[in-house]
Amino acid sequence: MPDAVENGKDVNAMMLEIGRRAKAAARPLAIASAERKHAALIAMAEAIVAKSGEILAANAVDLGNAQESGVAKSFIDRLTLTDGRIRDMADGIRAIAALRDPVGDVIAEWDRPNGLHIERVRTPLGVIGVIYESRPNVTADAGALCLKAGNAVILRGGSDSFHSSGAIHACLVEGLKAAGLPEDAIQMVPVADRAAVGAMLSGLDGAIDVIVPRGGKSLVARVQNEARVPVFAHLEGLCHIYVDASADLDMAAKVVVNAKMRRTGICGAAETLLIDRNAADRLARPLLQGLLGAGCEVRVSEELQGLLPGLKAASEEDWATEYLDAIISAKLVDGISGAIEHINTWSSAHTEAVIAEDPKVVERFFTEIDSAILLHNASTQFADGGEFGMGGEIGIATGKMHARGPVGVEQLTSFKYRVRGTGQVRP
Repeated sequence: MPDAVENGKDVNAMMLEIGRRAKAAARPLAIASAERKHAALIAMAEAIVAKSGEILAANAVDLGNAQESGVAKSFIDRLTLTDGRIRDMADGIRAIAALRDPVGDVIAEWDRPNGLHIERVRTPLGVIGVIYESRPNVTADAGALCLKAGNAVILRGGSDSFHSSGAIHACLVEGLKAAGLPEDAIQMVPVADRAAVGAMLSGLDGAIDVIVPRGGKSLVARVQNEARVPVFAHLEGLCHIYVDASADLDMAAKVVVNAKMRRTGICGAAETLLIDRNAADRLARPLLQGLLGAGCEVRVSEELQGLLPGLKAASEEDWATEYLDAIISAKLVDGISGAIEHINTWSSAHTEAVIAEDPKVVERFFTEIDSAILLHNASTQFADGGEFGMGGEIGIATGKMHARGPVGVEQLTSFKYRVRGTGQVRP
């Protein structure tokens, strides 16, 4: 893109044109057959595999730039693509292709006493703007999910993954062309200028129907503060795991380590461990030693320092921190009541887990905590649309309107009413 585009006025004009083209592409896409969309998705997956070398070469450029800037290891992990991750990306698109096409599904239907038959039917949202940061795989996930739901999409990836996302996007366009669908159905903002984000948040003169942000707290806060269109908010993943006195210790130890350490840089990674004070003697030492043995730094409350000397003290700031790294904060709580109080005070309403064998404890956890995802005896790392059988996700919505939890194909639709009559008139 010429340097001339890299100023606010020209970026705004470019973005308005992208919006115009997306809106035009959304119309034929909304009525495209399930078979044509399926063909496009399969062609996209094949193109990603066939061009894996080009994608890895582009990713190497992004990684080199990131390493020169001295970013954290967890950031590098989120940015890094490998042969395996590229295969997973392609498999994710195939999984989305295999899902039932939601467009036209009758969600509910009923008859009125006057003989009218009413149906509530799924329809595409229209044009979706997706603003994300370092994860280049979001390019594939978001493009595929929006297409499956009959939506056009404008993708604005992070500057750190600019080259990787561009290489992946080229494969998505190849799939659209192969199936005879509008190439403008999936567009990528071709500049890193932050003015492009501002333009998207303005709605591009009515072209964008919904914004989906996926990234850190500062990005999401900006989107929520400035957006003039509806937002599916994906806040930080300040996730908790509570181990109750009734927990099976072997299970708890395995789940806690996985919840924190499987991948520390994802939003479903546990950031705070809460342990029932009533079983501290049985649970605390082995749980903390398990984390330490897995290479995790543990920051603990004063009580836990007494049980296991030498650990770093947790500050109040730790309870509010999404580390996205091999660090976890831990404290003792007064049973399920204490766990609920702590979580409801500090949580970002993303994902929480309880490890317990007492069904009354589990019932209270599920009833009294209002996060988007709640798990029992399972790792918080399952907070993922693919693991939910949704084929993939754009993000985890932590708000309470329309979409909540993993934002998959169904969450990317709205609905309309079809009313069938036989000549009725209203008295």
